[in-house]
Amino acid sequence: MAKTGENVVRIEAEALRALADRLAGPMAGAFGRALDLMFGCQGRVVVSGMGKSGLIARKIAATLSSTGSPALYLHPVEALHGDLGMIVRGDVVLVLSASGETEEILQLLATIKRLQVPLITMTCDEVAAGEGARATQASTLAAAADVALDCSISQEACSLGLAPTASTTTMLALGDALAVALSERRGFKEEDFANLHPGGKLGKRLARVESLMHSGDALPRVAPHTKMPDVIYEMSRKKLGVTAVVDGEQLLGVISDGDLRRLLQQRGKDTLDRTAEECMTRNPKTIGPQEFAATALARMEEMKITSLMVVDGDRRLRGIVHLHDLWGTEMV
Repeated sequence: MAKTGENVVRIEAEALRALADRLAGPMAGAFGRALDLMFGCQGRVVVSGMGKSGLIARKIAATLSSTGSPALYLHPVEALHGDLGMIVRGDVVLVLSASGETEEILQLLATIKRLQVPLITMTCDEVAAGEGARATQASTLAAAADVALDCSISQEACSLGLAPTASTTTMLALGDALAVALSERRGFKEEDFANLHPGGKLGKRLARVESLMHSGDALPRVAPHTKMPDVIYEMSRKKLGVTAVVDGEQLLGVISDGDLRRLLQQRGKDTLDRTAEECMTRNPKTIGPQEFAATALARMEEMKITSLMVVDGDRRLRGIVHLHDLWGTEMV
């Protein structure tokens, strides 16, 4: 059984190696044309496939959408019963079919051609690879395509040679290649990815500081002339172990529990006669509200501190983000 598992992985790995070789050689031009069509798409990339190929098509559509290229999955049978309206001019259609002869998909071709929507296909007939391919008859689907991409394999990993295994793995990898190359061409950045993934653990890790910070009435702040007893009261009331010292909205400094302990050790009860301005730490560590929570955590760890003042570009105080606030993001 272990040997069977090993063979399956090796067969699929070989199929991927052969795909990479085609992308570096005879299929490079077709891959580039497919990218051009998808990059220039004014609508959505409509991805379709039947059976196991349909499952891969769903995943490709999801990957495209999450990396900055609007996409949707169209079930070919549902399309024949009313959902063809999901395809409109300005879209690009990407269709997956191992044989290239799937009846339900071939019935969509007339509508695709009538709407003058570009068609990209992934099939397993080698003629789609371009120069260097074996001279075999192109499938009906590949022959109808504006760009035909070759997902051919030497064998399926299934011992019977029947269940789609290596072929669907190849389609999945080629779909990922298209999605990633397209996102790079679009200049898709980390912040764009964060905006599309607000939920779950990933969304928490990519949360913005402004969504976690204490602001408004929860923000401890005192004026420069505030006496230390009132400073201590503000720190105790807001329970963050720190307070900002501000002149209007401008951040001047901070006073932390640690600062207070050191002052009491050095000056004793005379500390209580001083003002916030006399006791504050000037030029405190800050972060912008649009920075990622992960950046805030890294900065705290590097500086061995437990909070950061959140300021805008004019150094106006917007809030405070505390290490405790980051625990819920599952980063700590």
